[in-house]
Amino acid sequence: MLSNRIGVALTTALAPAIWGTTYLATTELLPPGRPLLAAVIRALPAGLALVTLTRRLPQGSWWWRTLVLGALNIGAFFALLFIAAYRLPGGVAATFLAIQPLLAAGLSTRLLGERLTLRVVFTGLAAVVGVSLLVLRSNARLDGLGIAAAIGSAAVMATGLVLSKRWVPPAPVLAVTGWQLVGGGLLLLPIALLVEGPPPTTLTLTNLAGYLYLAIIGSALSYALWFRGVRSLSPTSVAFTGLLSPVVATALGWLVLGQGLTAGQMLGGAIVLASLIAAQDRTPTARVVPHPSPVRAPDTDPGSEHASVVGRIQGRG
Repeated sequence: MLSNRIGVALTTALAPAIWGTTYLATTELLPPGRPLLAAVIRALPAGLALVTLTRRLPQGSWWWRTLVLGALNIGAFFALLFIAAYRLPGGVAATFLAIQPLLAAGLSTRLLGERLTLRVVFTGLAAVVGVSLLVLRSNARLDGLGIAAAIGSAAVMATGLVLSKRWVPPAPVLAVTGWQLVGGGLLLLPIALLVEGPPPTTLTLTNLAGYLYLAIIGSALSYALWFRGVRSLSPTSVAFTGLLSPVVATALGWLVLGQGLTAGQMLGGAIVLASLIAAQDRTPTARVVPHPSPVRAPDTDPGSEHASVVGRIQGRG
């Protein structure tokens, strides 16, 4: 039903809205110069907590699928985002990241057979314009490696988003979220140690509060909402909700940090919100209906039927 889709879309949008608070939490609560450490703490402890809570581990092909999805959605995304953030002004990085919905729409056409409409293309282009008005500055400097990293971060997350829809998970959302956070965190851990060294030996209560917020709210809750949305909505619709992050970050900078807000930024925010709403798919999402089990003849061996059912389940991965 349409009302259910709206409800799922709204709860899914909470995830990027929460991610929009990351900049404020990082600058105000965390020790400086440790973004990769923050990414590891966001992912690994939260993932381990969810795995412990759900008591579910991947089975069969889902071991390598979890590593792939964890790398795309968490590990590689955060690592590339870290490079982009250090080599580009935030506005430039956010503008290039705004191409993610268009990339997700193109990949959905290729991998999921979804139709790429002119409405989605024009809405995606309008969103890029809106984000640039919202966060881009006229004196922004450009860096080739930073631009490549920003585009790469958008590409890997778009790929992870579409693959999360293509590969139907065999477990509840919380379990699958935990698997991916652990996989992504394990990928980030050696990179963080290599680039930033060991964690600081002294952390204040403010630092600990910031890390707890990022792990519990910024990852465990937000990614569970995000992947729940992926199950019910099209990847393109989910990707467009990600545009809320720069909107929330800009709004918090104005409300909490006293940063200025120009008419151009307000126009950009309005364009982003309009694009997000316009891009939402209004057609019912196809549901995966399991094939009915064949009726067993009276003389069929029950043990062989059980083996057949197990074989079909394992075959689906």
